[in-house]
Amino acid sequence: MKIIIGGVGEVGFHLAKLLSNEMNDIVIMDMDKDKLALIENSLDVMAYRGDITSFKALREVGAHNADMFISVTHLQNTNITSASIAKDMGAKRTLARISNPEFLYKENQFWIDKMGIDALISPEKLAADEIYSLVQQSAFNAMHPFANGQLFLVGTVLDEDCRILDKRFKDMYLTTKGGKENLFTPIAIIRSNDKGEYETIIPEDNTDFRINDHVYFIVKKTGILEIYKILGKKQEYFKNIIVLGGGSIGVKTSKILKENKHNVKLIEIDRSKAFDLADELNNILIINGDGRDGELLIEEGISDSDAFIAVTGSSETNIMSCLLAKSRGVKKTIALVENIDYIHLSQEVGINAFINKKLLTADSIFRYIRQGSVIDVTGISDLDAEVLEFKIHDNSQIANKKVSDFPFSDGTIIAGIVRKNEGFIPTLDFEIQPNDHVVVFTKANLISKVTKYFK
Repeated sequence: MKIIIGGVGEVGFHLAKLLSNEMNDIVIMDMDKDKLALIENSLDVMAYRGDITSFKALREVGAHNADMFISVTHLQNTNITSASIAKDMGAKRTLARISNPEFLYKENQFWIDKMGIDALISPEKLAADEIYSLVQQSAFNAMHPFANGQLFLVGTVLDEDCRILDKRFKDMYLTTKGGKENLFTPIAIIRSNDKGEYETIIPEDNTDFRINDHVYFIVKKTGILEIYKILGKKQEYFKNIIVLGGGSIGVKTSKILKENKHNVKLIEIDRSKAFDLADELNNILIINGDGRDGELLIEEGISDSDAFIAVTGSSETNIMSCLLAKSRGVKKTIALVENIDYIHLSQEVGINAFINKKLLTADSIFRYIRQGSVIDVTGISDLDAEVLEFKIHDNSQIANKKVSDFPFSDGTIIAGIVRKNEGFIPTLDFEIQPNDHVVVFTKANLISKVTKYFK
């Protein structure tokens, strides 16, 4: 498959990394020669320096015979224009990153189709949806549903109240009314070693669980409440929420929360923008002020707030304000970060969850490209790994075989199976059948090999 990516920012880089692992013919275009040199030295892709809206440049990279043209620069108009030109030249499918939510409205779909764009991706909408999901699940710092919500990927840090501390993986069965049943399985542990470095552990039978481990689980829908119990936590409803930042993500997040009966206060530092937001969001309290100002937060009832969400354009502001909110007793803090490297700080600084819209965008595009056998995909931000959902076909190599027949034992786990809308955490003798949906955790460098078994 020939794929052209316009834009060599973090979205383009992460997407190229995912796709190059599958041995695709990847061309990445940008005007920044330093970034192009970096990506060409890091990945097996072809880098081309040129304007992605240039007819000449698009002809030279072969847009006319591209299977997919993806434009993901930070400029919406550039993305729409280049995708439209590429489609007109003959690209089979085109996708553009946008910032204006009006492009996603059904009544405007006619104009999008007329421009020749097959799909639009809004990082701001993806981020707002992710934040809302995290607000609903108080104990988790990462959450993603699979197979219509029959299975979930969840991430959390183990504290002193956790009931599985010092227990082994093989002892983690939960007793239900029907006897012993696997309601969840851990797929990865991120642990700090004696040198203060983080190491990734793929759990085996004798792997134990330690305080401050950052653990990712695949959980059955019926196991969510049980996993709260073993974590020593309670499912809490966050009624009062403060959102810092009146940009697109802050507005979208505030609207979703208000629609779902949360009390929302939105803080915006720009006075003129704050007044505009007060007119636009007449059912949400808009506060003009600096979210890093401790006195302001106290005046606005930070101590009575259940959650604090910082989504300004500055990662540093988001982190510092979340830390301030945490020090005032806020139960859950969520920070938007642009720099992917900051995500690794979450365990150290005590912020409950970090959101990176660029990673969310790249994963969403990857899901679109892999339509067919791959139904869904999400990355794990701390790891160079993905969790994918496959639909099994009659001619899939894994069809009618047991989990134990799957040849990848190192770096890959068949973590969940959904059959006839019922989720299972499979044992080794579980037989995979056509029409099953299978959730697989795999390291990024194995994606292409793993995918072959599910086509």
